[in-house]
Amino acid sequence: MEPDLDEIELDLFVEALRRRHGYDLSQYARPSLKRRVQGLVRQHGLAHIGELTSRMLRDASFMPQVIDGLSVPVSEMFRDPFVFEALRTKVFPTLASYPSINIWQAGCAHGEEVYSLAILLEEAGLYDRSQIYATDFSDAALARAREGIFPVREARAASLRYQQAGGTRTLADYYHARYDLVKLDESLCRNVVFANHNLAIDGVFCEAHLILCRNVLIYFNNALQDRTLALFADSLVRGGFLCLGTKENLALASAASSFATVDGPARIFRSVRAT
Repeated sequence: MEPDLDEIELDLFVEALRRRHGYDLSQYARPSLKRRVQGLVRQHGLAHIGELTSRMLRDASFMPQVIDGLSVPVSEMFRDPFVFEALRTKVFPTLASYPSINIWQAGCAHGEEVYSLAILLEEAGLYDRSQIYATDFSDAALARAREGIFPVREARAASLRYQQAGGTRTLADYYHARYDLVKLDESLCRNVVFANHNLAIDGVFCEAHLILCRNVLIYFNNALQDRTLALFADSLVRGGFLCLGTKENLALASAASSFATVDGPARIFRSVRAT
């Protein structure tokens, strides 16, 4: 059978990206990776993946656009509000027992969940002793997240989800609208550090009491999922919490024995590893 030229070109792209720029995507879920690479080809008017690879190798200024296209920026504020309600009622009371709280938001995309979490921490009286580390491997996504600017239609749609999550005010209290955009209150960022971190190759980022990594693992193959979950297990304090996406689980992961389930539907787990 004739080999699939697209598959060969995709292999060469992944290898070129690793050797030239140090980004290893070899353990990303193949169908998702292929869709994103083909999206880059179309976006930049290229003929095929091989042409994308050549431009990436020879044009250093093109690299940020490649990484941005390969990242997973799809999210929304208070996505799955029952998850945030579960964090507020089942996790925050334990976090309140710590004099200081470290939270790692891994794969923060454009910051929608970072700001959602900051709002609920503020309302729970926990924000001033919290430090949120928001990481992503796309510098372009991090720049967007730092800005805290979103389309006004997204903010309006998020208002109901905010109330469903247990918000005690109105979401409009936290942003300023101008034309068709809103800018979230800069005070929500006063305890947030945005930083580049690649879950595929980098190590422990911080010692955390809570880690959120929602709807990222679904883009990884089994080996990279295992690596990432082991990394999270090593990063959490004993009794710390992990929150995954609603379509993600750790039942079959090597690190599964390091966690106990707190809320199954919300995919919230607690570290039970030995000290």
